[in-house]
Amino acid sequence: MERITYRSWTLEQPGLILPGLKRRQDLPLSTNADFELYAFWRTAATHRVRIALNMKGLVAHERFVDLDKGEQRSPAYLAISTAGVIPALVENGYPPLTQSMAILEFLEEKVPNPPLLPSDLHGRARVRSICALLVTDTNPLLPPRVKKYLASQGGFDEAAWDAWQVHWLTSSLESLERHLVTDPQTGQFCHGDTPTMADICLVSIVFRAQALQIDLNRTPTLRNIVANCAALDAFARAHPFLQEGAPSPKD
Repeated sequence: MERITYRSWTLEQPGLILPGLKRRQDLPLSTNADFELYAFWRTAATHRVRIALNMKGLVAHERFVDLDKGEQRSPAYLAISTAGVIPALVENGYPPLTQSMAILEFLEEKVPNPPLLPSDLHGRARVRSICALLVTDTNPLLPPRVKKYLASQGGFDEAAWDAWQVHWLTSSLESLERHLVTDPQTGQFCHGDTPTMADICLVSIVFRAQALQIDLNRTPTLRNIVANCAALDAFARAHPFLQEGAPSPKD
């Protein structure tokens, strides 16, 4: 088991990074990229888009936007994303796309195979419902702009901010666990035995939960699904600690 520390985060990574994978900055730059991706290494939204790109066999040339330095608020980046949010996906000749779920839906329509959504109407609705729980209900409580507001208006210190994140992440994950464990449509992944958008969203949120040392043993169904995802190359290559700007395990 690999122990990785990032600031106050201490991560126990049981096989989430497959042996032999290289960090993004150690790889040669692709000359046949399909997109440009404005990204930051640790955001859940960027994590989701990276996984989806990998699953679709698409290549993005990444442009690093350092959130810790506030580069998302620079005039240059605001010209790409008026809200200053990460990520932004740019296809040559078209306006930038923002919001990770809109980007995932775009990729699904652009490259239908392999699919990120089930073939049946009710299955697609179920997967989108799981995505909404994780991305629409939970993720908006966690960005730096929320931390900044709570610190300035609510008097939150670092301990209070961590407690806020742990509360909402735990509530969300335990709710999803109760849903999945009782639903016969749950398989090796959130919906059956093939990964979907739901698994992409789950893995991106679980990374944040692990960073806060939330015990996944309380959600064994989710823990097993995440392990199944981690064994897949598309998920493993998208791991935040393999991306440009991420701290190395020895940092």
